[in-house]
Amino acid sequence: MAAVTSDQISLLSGRAHPEFAASVSKHIGIPLLDVRVADFPDREIDIKIHEDVRGSDCYVIQPTCPPVNDNWVELLLLIDTLRRASAGRITAVLPYYGYARKDRKDEGRVPISAKVVANTLVASGVDRVLTVDMHAAQIQGFYDIPVDHLYAKPALLERLQSLNIENPVVVTPDAGGVKMARSYAKILGADLAIVDKRRISGSEIAVEHVIGDVQGRNAIIVDDMISTAGSITEAARVLKANGAKDITISVTHGVFCGPAVERLNACPAERILVTDTNPFGGNVPDRLEVVSIAPMVAQAIRNIHDSKSVSSLFGGY
Repeated sequence: MAAVTSDQISLLSGRAHPEFAASVSKHIGIPLLDVRVADFPDREIDIKIHEDVRGSDCYVIQPTCPPVNDNWVELLLLIDTLRRASAGRITAVLPYYGYARKDRKDEGRVPISAKVVANTLVASGVDRVLTVDMHAAQIQGFYDIPVDHLYAKPALLERLQSLNIENPVVVTPDAGGVKMARSYAKILGADLAIVDKRRISGSEIAVEHVIGDVQGRNAIIVDDMISTAGSITEAARVLKANGAKDITISVTHGVFCGPAVERLNACPAERILVTDTNPFGGNVPDRLEVVSIAPMVAQAIRNIHDSKSVSSLFGGY
């Protein structure tokens, strides 16, 4: 690890989510570095940092959201640029960590994609990783460098509590999310329910039944990610069919691939809470409400720079 030889914090952003980077910059009170990121005619990425970063504590803010491969390579090149410019320490800030689904070899002749991402980030010269709600938290074990794994729960809980939802029940759309749902339920003073599902393919699921009492209750569906929205919208429909009243969807990452927006617009949820870890563009669900985690990430960066605790500030599940 290179030595941090100055008290300077340098923030820089790729093209994945400049709005989020600007928001982090505003909350931490430090302007983003002047960086040119462009494409050659054949779409190879061209990067130039126009400011001195020698000895600086550098934070590259770049979620690996769609287009995942472009944003991933751009992140690697930004890190390499900083390393060759003698940056003191380089932290990759990934509000959304792509390629997290494949965290193990669950059948023959498949990659462990999350491990490939970890290997390439470290090989490019990164000293530390800061991310939010990994799809599989055990991916931290793929790294031999520090990984700060934050959770969006504090920000989402603050908004949920402000809604004063009466007679709530927290619901997980699959058994794998029980730990997260139980954590929300405990703080909200709510009961817990599980929508039991069986997956047909990566984009299709077959819902079976609900475990728990949702009749006449206001349901809060919590999950880490909406991709094609198949699981979460089917869960909302099943809850409605089982007598649930108002339904609120609360997730960290809104990826919104394929038919996601159409499915969410057609589902019976009254509101959809999503954080700003991913850019949304113009095509978003009608009932979307964005909850910003930029203040939390800004505080985490400040704490890392000042060698203060991060885990003590942002509890997990």
